[in-house]
Amino acid sequence: MENTSAFFVIAVVGLAGSGKTEIVRYLEGKGLPKVYFGGPVFAEMKKRGLPISETNERAVRLELRKTHGMAAMAVLCLPQIEKYYETNHVIIESHYSWEEYLVLRKRFVDKFKIIAAYAPPHIRYARLADRPHRSLTAPEAWARDKSQIEDSHQAGPIAMADYTIDNQSTLQYLHEQTEKAYQNILSKTPVSSHRNT
Repeated sequence: MENTSAFFVIAVVGLAGSGKTEIVRYLEGKGLPKVYFGGPVFAEMKKRGLPISETNERAVRLELRKTHGMAAMAVLCLPQIEKYYETNHVIIESHYSWEEYLVLRKRFVDKFKIIAAYAPPHIRYARLADRPHRSLTAPEAWARDKSQIEDSHQAGPIAMADYTIDNQSTLQYLHEQTEKAYQNILSKTPVSSHRNT
């Protein structure tokens, strides 16, 4: 089944410290609207008057997934995605679970694309330790990886990425490879981006 829309829904995935945020920021700079899958969690926290914290965020996320299933964020964000999709390409930030992938793939078919950011653990962990906000020690980063793979089912969407950017080099390189992946999405020509290309 082919989706005949002129637009694409582009999810940016990857483990913590891989460069997802920078890829999203770059694509937003091209005028693409963003749908943040953490939005329903923060909206629910605000509705309940809960202070923003890792503990409250996790508790509400688990509760929403208990109510709506592991595809909760895709299901809850779908109306917003649909609205933007009528007139533009759409970026999805914080797409995690395999179940979310299945919902988006079923709805948008061949117009749903994934860009994955990759960097090996030692590089990601060094970046996370140096972050000015919400920095993580190496054991904390490992625990987060483990949780995102086992509890959030995050490995599936990363494995199914249409384009993978090996983000071990400079910010300029990351931007160049993001542009390359974006242009290939628009031309429907799948390629992988690697440092040796």
